[in-house]
Amino acid sequence: MSPILLLATASLCFTWAQSASPLEKYTIAAPGINATFIPYGARLTSLFVNDKHGQPQDVVLGYDDASQYINDTETVHTYFGPIVGRYANRIKNGTFTVDGVTSHIPKNEHKGNDTLHGGIVGYDQRNWTVVSSNASSVTFSLFDYGYEGFPGNIVTYATYTVSEGPRWTSRLVSIPLDQPTPIMLANHVYWNLGAFVDTSATTVLNDTLYMPYAARYIEFDGIEVPTGTIGAVDGTYLDFTSPKQIGRDILEATNDCGTGCLGYDNAFILDRPRYSAPESTDLSVLTMSSNSTGIQLDIYTNQQSLQIYTCDNLNGTIPVKQSQQHVPGNTTFVPQFGCVVIETQQWIDGVNYPEWGQDQYQIYTVETGPAVVWAQYDFSILSS
Repeated sequence: MSPILLLATASLCFTWAQSASPLEKYTIAAPGINATFIPYGARLTSLFVNDKHGQPQDVVLGYDDASQYINDTETVHTYFGPIVGRYANRIKNGTFTVDGVTSHIPKNEHKGNDTLHGGIVGYDQRNWTVVSSNASSVTFSLFDYGYEGFPGNIVTYATYTVSEGPRWTSRLVSIPLDQPTPIMLANHVYWNLGAFVDTSATTVLNDTLYMPYAARYIEFDGIEVPTGTIGAVDGTYLDFTSPKQIGRDILEATNDCGTGCLGYDNAFILDRPRYSAPESTDLSVLTMSSNSTGIQLDIYTNQQSLQIYTCDNLNGTIPVKQSQQHVPGNTTFVPQFGCVVIETQQWIDGVNYPEWGQDQYQIYTVETGPAVVWAQYDFSILSS
């Protein structure tokens, strides 16, 4: 047998072995930062950075016992910390058409009226394979055999790295192997930069949020599916183009997280400056900070939208992790507005609105480059 044929045969027989345990914890560290992940959903379970007093604080929500993530999926399904996909956010009617072929994805939200985060069993519930890890970086992979009815097979590599700064970098690379398909992944991290250290930090209402390039947003209907209309934030409670506390106008945010719901759950469009490219990564697109800890977060990304969700539907029934329990003798639970999710992604349901010009950023083939979601999270301490 020739060497070439041997190579081809080996390639065809290659299998994507699962990690020893989907709940095994992988911790990576660098000066001033450490983060822990599990293969179940390629999920971030903790992220520690130092506060203004030099004390390490865990600034993301989750569970101490990794098995609780499976229980969460089977019950409240919060999506604490995983990658969501193959298509993050919502797809109207669970239906889209690519190259004349219509696909129907399981509709798992709002009584079967739309698809959320990839369907009934999305990437958040898949057991990813650890293909590489060292002291400061870990890489997971997932082979998607047309899960949930999406067209074609794709392979995704998720690399998480921490470095001095402190900084966390997430790089998600998805490669289509045969058919044209929409791909839009996102990290689904629940943040509380105050880390629940005091009563002011039990919610994010006192945190400051700044999105200088988010002058437009995608308008939704009552089940948070785009109507096709693009709105302007100027003069509305959605205007974060200047720094303001998250809670300042939140009581005006009625029905944005669904009919009868209070709080933010909005898709903001990132319109970078005139001489900056649409996918430029040299500008901070979001700054958020907590006075309680003095921790500030700046996000850089190649994506063109930010989905901001202020944990409107949490209700005080999920306890925070032991590292976030700061009141002796009392258990702190996550209340409404106790956190904020920041999804770096492309325009929600852009696959169904070709007039938006999102096809080149959302539909991939064997002839295009891979789908790459890159995000950098820089931490610092507020100036006194």
